[in-house]
Amino acid sequence: MRRVSLTTWIFIALIAGVAIGALWPHLGVALDPLEVIFLRLIKMIVGPLIFATLVVGIAGHGDLKGLGQIAWKSILFFEVVTTFALVLGLVAVNWVQPGRGASLPVSPAETASLNVAAHQTLLQSLILHTFPQSFAQALANGEILQVVVFSVLFAIAMVVAGTAPGKPAHAVLVFCEGLAQIMFKLTAIVMWTAPFGVLGAVAASIGHSGLGVLVPLLKLVVTLYVALAVFVVVILGGTILLFKIPLRRFWAAVKEPTLIAFSTSSSEAALPSALENMEAMGVPRRVVGFVIPTGYSFNLTGSTLYLSLAAIFIAQAANMHLSLGQQIFMLLTLMLTSKGVAGVSRAAIVVLAATAATFGLPLSGVALLPGVDQFLDMGRTAVNVVGNCLAAAVVGSSMRDPYAQSATPASAQRNADGRQ
Repeated sequence: MRRVSLTTWIFIALIAGVAIGALWPHLGVALDPLEVIFLRLIKMIVGPLIFATLVVGIAGHGDLKGLGQIAWKSILFFEVVTTFALVLGLVAVNWVQPGRGASLPVSPAETASLNVAAHQTLLQSLILHTFPQSFAQALANGEILQVVVFSVLFAIAMVVAGTAPGKPAHAVLVFCEGLAQIMFKLTAIVMWTAPFGVLGAVAASIGHSGLGVLVPLLKLVVTLYVALAVFVVVILGGTILLFKIPLRRFWAAVKEPTLIAFSTSSSEAALPSALENMEAMGVPRRVVGFVIPTGYSFNLTGSTLYLSLAAIFIAQAANMHLSLGQQIFMLLTLMLTSKGVAGVSRAAIVVLAATAATFGLPLSGVALLPGVDQFLDMGRTAVNVVGNCLAAAVVGSSMRDPYAQSATPASAQRNADGRQ
């Protein structure tokens, strides 16, 4: 028999959860421990995963000065466009309010956590949640932003100490690379428990609140796709006009990798085509070779837009009010915690769970999302690929005469060669 994919099992669990919650509400509520187990496993992997991937992502480049103009232009572009994506997601979710009416249960501990945060100023929250007094304590308490800060400082210290073979930090880098690979495998194993988590979350929610809980999830899907469309047309389209990127050639180069990303929900599947087509478009090879792979960690525009939208969606579903200051601080947190885990399956769920725990949002809302995550993932992954290709084109446009040759995307060239 053909092996059933994880996505298929999640859909099966979603349908089963709806049926159980609607037909046997008491049984549905009794399945809630399945959701708890899934969420605990997710929280277990978050800290080590982010530490290992960020350290390897930063220290693995070695001497960043050698990258020169390409590095700082790429990072500046990544952060500006990512900020626009986060803000757009925040505006969309506050305007449409797709989470209203979900009625998620909130534990007393989560309510207390939010009440404490509500009485803190933005500066106090920034200090308390950003700077760790102990790395182990930050891991134990789920203070994921503190883990990010420690990881970044640790990676910078490794670069200063030297990560080349024979240098003091080389062995540590090798260890972190091994740890990252192990955490990727562990994450894949944990994600196979997602169908049970979805079954428990959906059955318990419907058993507790009725079928009306599904309406906000459908509104979330529609809101995300509309926001992604606005982002592509306004932000990415405006960037194309601003930097005078040849639109026809750019579209010819990105349509194949974008279609691959949308249909497979995998940025990695689209990577070879993206690298090949952007180089064929005329972007210098050294630019393509740095910008696109680095963008897979630092320029996930579609995913970051979704994260800001989904985090506020959970708060709305639980009837938890977040002030503008708290939402801005959450935006800054997401800007950091979304880095470095692009190679992880369902990475957005992992990052969202970490952010929800930091801000006292109910994790039951996170457990609901895998049921529709396939639809969400297709759109955000496609936008991730378009954003990374555009980043390469923008950085390449600053190089001397980057599009002088009338280059043809590699996919089109292959087709032409086949007709000859």
